[in-house]
Amino acid sequence: MSLLDALFRAGVLRTLDHAFAQSLRRLDAQTPDLVLAAAALASLSVSRGHAGLRLDAAQELLDNDTAIDWPDADEWRQALSASRWVATPDGVEQPTDVTSPLVLEGDGDHRLLYLRRYREYERQLAVHLQRIASGTVATGDIAALARLFALLFPDADSDNRQARAAALALSHPLLLVTGGPGTGKTTTITRLLVLLSAQARINGQAAPRIALAAPTGRAAERMAESVRLALDSLSGLGLDPVLTATLPTSGSTLHRLLGTIPDSPRFRHHADNPLPFDVVVVDEASMIDLPLMAKLVDAIGDGTRLILIGDPDQLPSVEAGDVLSGILRAAGDGNHLPAEDAVAIAPLIGPAIANAKPDVESAMQAAATVAGASRKAPGRSHAADHVADADAVDPAHRDPATARTGRADGGSAHEHPGGTRAVFAGRRVHLLRGWRQSESLQLAPLAEAVRAGDSLAALALLQHGELAGVRYHPTLTDPLQGQREQLLAHWRTLADASNPTDALGLAGRLRLLTAVREGPQGARSLNACIETLLTGTQRRGSDHFHGRLIIVTENSYRHGLFNGDIGICLRDHTGAVMAWFPGSDAAQPRAFHPAALPAHESAFAMTVHKAQGSEFDEVWLLLPTRPNRVLSRELVYTGLTRARREVHLAASPEILAQALSRHASRWSGLAWRMAGER
Repeated sequence: MSLLDALFRAGVLRTLDHAFAQSLRRLDAQTPDLVLAAAALASLSVSRGHAGLRLDAAQELLDNDTAIDWPDADEWRQALSASRWVATPDGVEQPTDVTSPLVLEGDGDHRLLYLRRYREYERQLAVHLQRIASGTVATGDIAALARLFALLFPDADSDNRQARAAALALSHPLLLVTGGPGTGKTTTITRLLVLLSAQARINGQAAPRIALAAPTGRAAERMAESVRLALDSLSGLGLDPVLTATLPTSGSTLHRLLGTIPDSPRFRHHADNPLPFDVVVVDEASMIDLPLMAKLVDAIGDGTRLILIGDPDQLPSVEAGDVLSGILRAAGDGNHLPAEDAVAIAPLIGPAIANAKPDVESAMQAAATVAGASRKAPGRSHAADHVADADAVDPAHRDPATARTGRADGGSAHEHPGGTRAVFAGRRVHLLRGWRQSESLQLAPLAEAVRAGDSLAALALLQHGELAGVRYHPTLTDPLQGQREQLLAHWRTLADASNPTDALGLAGRLRLLTAVREGPQGARSLNACIETLLTGTQRRGSDHFHGRLIIVTENSYRHGLFNGDIGICLRDHTGAVMAWFPGSDAAQPRAFHPAALPAHESAFAMTVHKAQGSEFDEVWLLLPTRPNRVLSRELVYTGLTRARREVHLAASPEILAQALSRHASRWSGLAWRMAGER
């Protein structure tokens, strides 16, 4: 039996995957079975979130009990390299011939078989990120901002990574700000934007045009709300109102930012019609899939700053690609300060001299001179405390020649498969301190254990029950059995709200989160049960009743509704049930007739993937009772950190341990393509 037939009969392939392989066979009956099977698996890989197929790990796409006789990886590679359907580009930046539906690229563990379109997305993304990062922005005299900087960051000469990120943004066009919940990412961005406004003013330029965006409407609104609160907190500092007047107080989805075209996957803004902004800030970058990120950076014009914000420990996008992870591997760990940056930002945060390596001593002396301070005796100085680690000044960046000779701690030097080396010029700062949850929720120790995959520590914390606001239910398989009245009382308040605005606000108070869509612990089963309990009758998925919470599951450019948008069905003044969704103004939600909506489903319970970018006062996280391939530490971490005040985890110790033992890894060539890692 051929490999393609074995995969199809075992139920591994989707009908679409098999049809793709069969279409190649119809076009050329001599196409080897190894090529056909690889084509089908490359298609399947994209559906599983990968950018391409790793030939040496193809068996990971299958369940453990599926018996398949796999070919040797080298034999597979040779068959593909000789096929008319497979392109093998000479370099990572070379476009793919449009006549080749497949592309084989890379070497070793990074050899991937791509569907051509996804290879091109990845190639274009890497090229544009390099273009943006290597561009220039008007810097001017940074020292002239020292007084304002000290006002915004009064402890900037300590280990203040927020101050470091803001200082780096003044001279770099591409900045990555990462960190867990509540580490001050939005606060940092707000103060950073004030500095950029002041920098433009000092340079005699117009106030910067700034856009705030996120992958989903809820994430965009949450970001804008955080910026508004951060601006309010600055009111007592005596800032010139002109500096804050031009800062945005509303956010946009990436689709709206790029300009959707009805019934088209293309956007109005692209390389030939770039976005009309000087600064583009994008939150929840871990949620952005490969095609969307490629289209975003394509629309970033020369001279525009791009600032990406995200939590690297969250789940990657539900669609293809692990974009943020690849970019971060190219940019380094975010703990190291390049020597030339230490020199440039010394007027703002002091000279970075402590714990510097001997081969960058001269650069550190230059930093001290720029700052107008003399170098102190050996030992840690207050002016250098912002350097967190012994290796905090990264020698990989001290000059291009050094960077080309090998990787250093920052991990930003890389040898491309073609043999040349490059350095990714983007800058990353990883924030460490603080958590956003209220004092009633002590989630940080548990989240850290989950992030590290330490199941013993996580279970000990859960079983001892000493974390405020954290409740563990090791034997609970259905929250609707043990906590029915409490949960139903919340959902009934949605129907009792006086208006759609209040109802949408109340909807964020509680949510059931699941790991899977199907099965007893799946979102679909739970929603069906909740609908029956609320209405007293068994409902069909197409029913729209007063108080039904819904989530859009596909993009509709025509309606301005996108995958992940949350709405609620309520009767209007005529008694007709309408579906209400947040508008650009929170006080004016948009109404749609339910029959006109794009694909959608109930959202009383939703998967963790769908909940990314959202926060809820109370979260119930329910894991399946049986092992499942979707379980990972990233899923558990993402689910837990959606909570603001209280979190309930329903999972057996065995299932939780299995989840924490796995990473939600994706196959991608973006890191090495961008000079991130080999």
